Amino acid sequence: MEQVLDTPPALTEQTLKGGTRLTRRWSHGELHAALPPLDTHVVMTYYGTAQKALWRQGKQRVESRTRRGSITLIPEGQDGRWDVDGPIEVSHVYLPGWRLESAAEAMSLRGSIELVGRNCFDDPTSAQILEILSKEAETGDTSATLFVEQAVDLLCTQLLRSHSSHAAMTATTPRRGLADWQIKRVNDYMVEFMDREIGLDELAGLVQLSRFHFCASFKLATGMTPHEWLTAIRMRRACELLSQTDWPIINIALEVGYATPSAFSASFRKTTNATPSAYRRSSVAV
Repeated sequence: MEQVLDTPPALTEQTLKGGTRLTRRWSHGELHAALPPLDTHVVMTYYGTAQKALWRQGKQRVESRTRRGSITLIPEGQDGRWDVDGPIEVSHVYLPGWRLESAAEAMSLRGSIELVGRNCFDDPTSAQILEILSKEAETGDTSATLFVEQAVDLLCTQLLRSHSSHAAMTATTPRRGLADWQIKRVNDYMVEFMDREIGLDELAGLVQLSRFHFCASFKLATGMTPHEWLTAIRMRRACELLSQTDWPIINIALEVGYATPSAFSASFRKTTNATPSAYRRSSVAV
């Protein structure tokens, strides 16, 4: 990782079990690079000003912000392209695979357990543990090794409970829909990024649910699927642009997330019973 950053990670000299490594809080500039597969799990949290962060792997794309209380988790062996605005302040923990396996064994988890990659995912518990570890790394107090080891074990337990294949298998179906704050967070995200493709996984990640449970809860709370809700947002914005600007139809289509005018026109007509051109003419007439 130090090979693609302008400032290398502030690794401590502290020796922990099995090659586990910590960093102090440190800052680096913007990052625009492909990160090769790593031979360790990396988990990090953020401090200071929030910045945009985008991770891409093939057709998968997750965009978020480096806000406090969130974590990024890069499982062992995962690669991808990162585009992160800077500067950002972070702290890291590098976890060897056996450390997660040991924690899974202590939790009596059976079978292969895999971590799920996260990009600026809200997890105040893990973020707080990471902050505690960064402070211990800053002091360099060798007498606190036992405390640090226990904190790392606690972090492993939290990762397995919330960010692993085990967590996905044991999740229960919510009995009610999303809370108001969850709907607002999803809605605000859709509004901000309506000009691009938005995946269910990234929406579910905003409210810390699996994709299946997110879709069920969203429909229960709003009476609409996430796709229907996003389409409604896009169509409202399209109506504003058609009636208030002289933008070409193709520009409006791109602005609200459609790659072609034909796809935009089909969706617009299905929603409003009018073509974009006809809607614009009627708006001008009024």
